[in-house]
Amino acid sequence: MNKNEHLFSVEPNVIWRPQKKQAMFMARGEDEALYGGAAGGGKSDALIIEATRQVHLPHYKALILRRTAPQLSELIEKSHRYYPRAFPEARYLASSRTWRFPGGAKIVFGTMQHTADKTNYQGQAYDFIAFDELTHFTKEEYDYLRSRNRPNGPGTRCYIRATANPGGIGHGWVKDRFITAAPPMTTIRERIPIECPDGRVREEYRSRIFVPSTVFDNDILLQNDPGYLTRLGSLPEAERRALLYGDWDSYTGQFFSEWRDDPAHYADRRWTHVIDPFEIPESFHIYRSFDWGYNRPFSCGWWAVDHEGVAYRILELYGCTGTPNEGVRWTAQRVFEEIRKTEQEHRWLKGKHIRGVADPAIFAHDGGESIADTAMRARVYFSPGDNQRLPGWMQMHYRLSFDEEGYPMMYVFKNCRGFIRTVPTLIYDERRAEDLDTEGEDHIADETRYFCMARPIAPREAKRPDGRAPDALSLFLDVRREDVSGYAARAKTEFSPITKT
Repeated sequence: MNKNEHLFSVEPNVIWRPQKKQAMFMARGEDEALYGGAAGGGKSDALIIEATRQVHLPHYKALILRRTAPQLSELIEKSHRYYPRAFPEARYLASSRTWRFPGGAKIVFGTMQHTADKTNYQGQAYDFIAFDELTHFTKEEYDYLRSRNRPNGPGTRCYIRATANPGGIGHGWVKDRFITAAPPMTTIRERIPIECPDGRVREEYRSRIFVPSTVFDNDILLQNDPGYLTRLGSLPEAERRALLYGDWDSYTGQFFSEWRDDPAHYADRRWTHVIDPFEIPESFHIYRSFDWGYNRPFSCGWWAVDHEGVAYRILELYGCTGTPNEGVRWTAQRVFEEIRKTEQEHRWLKGKHIRGVADPAIFAHDGGESIADTAMRARVYFSPGDNQRLPGWMQMHYRLSFDEEGYPMMYVFKNCRGFIRTVPTLIYDERRAEDLDTEGEDHIADETRYFCMARPIAPREAKRPDGRAPDALSLFLDVRREDVSGYAARAKTEFSPITKT
């Protein structure tokens, strides 16, 4: 029997009772779970209550995170609304933003405004870690805190929970990890091979899931504030689709808001940028664009341009490890040997005259051979690209815009997964109104910008389709549908209403 069962009964004096979607989220047994996707789904309450699941264990320690202290204050206020009523002997220490429970358990409220702040948690262990608004955090920050998710003593369950709305600096990696990796309510099991000192390889697995919710799942909010639904419905389109419906392809701050990926139109090429590949006619001009990277990914894209000036991204070589924004650390020689090999062997490129354009920074010598010189030795040739950022971004906007019939001036073959994954998730820089936030995974966007500046076009009157389609990206993960009841059993107990003691 759970030692806190008396707190989670359905007796009178109920302090908090989970609504249907909250209960589904809190019953999950995966190692990681993301809840929400839209505004008003009761996300913060679920995290605050979930953190108390193991406070009957004296060595239990939980961490609830927001990006900044002002953002954190609302969560702390919520905890004051519930914790003293459910645990009258619990005490809040304002100096450390920590709740101490009678047996010794702790729930800590923390921040990580800057990536460097992650070292504040170095050496710490937390049985439970919760991120409120996960898209405000980077993948690096999330991964570091995952390493802090370990037991403080026997009998505790170690797991991570998070909430999020679309948008923010972490939109791209959160979408990759939880949204496009599998359908909602589908368990993703990721195989993790671990090499032991004796040479044996152990196979371990981590599981994660996305539990969607919207304001339509929050009956209490809609009853208490009927106007909230109207306020969300009256927002501008991108913000409305994100916050009201949880649309991860539409959100405030999206840099390339023109982007559409509609599998239903891959064949007819209307109102979509992603299309099915086709054989490249001999008369099409071929371009190669390049952005160098070592610790961060390098990117090489091949483009075919038809007689009307429409550009098709037909192939790409993206130097990413599989972890967002992490480079494969190939030498320049290896990069250009791979590019040369692709151009010698692929039927769309073999024997073609290819015009190369690249970041002008690769022509810098800096006391030794330039990266461009290394490319020349591999017989891969580039001209310096026009590196003006704002005109380059405008050229991308012009090409992504649809005409009145639904045809853009730029298409992306569906095999170009790097472009499809990264470019739509880029956001505006908060300090430079018209520029892109360079903290995002912008390497493919940069080399695309060099190509667009090499083939500039005039702007067209932009049109919009009637709606958006789900993202078509699939990840190379072991994705399996799991028995819901089995995972609920692993969660040890469903979270019943909190009551007064």
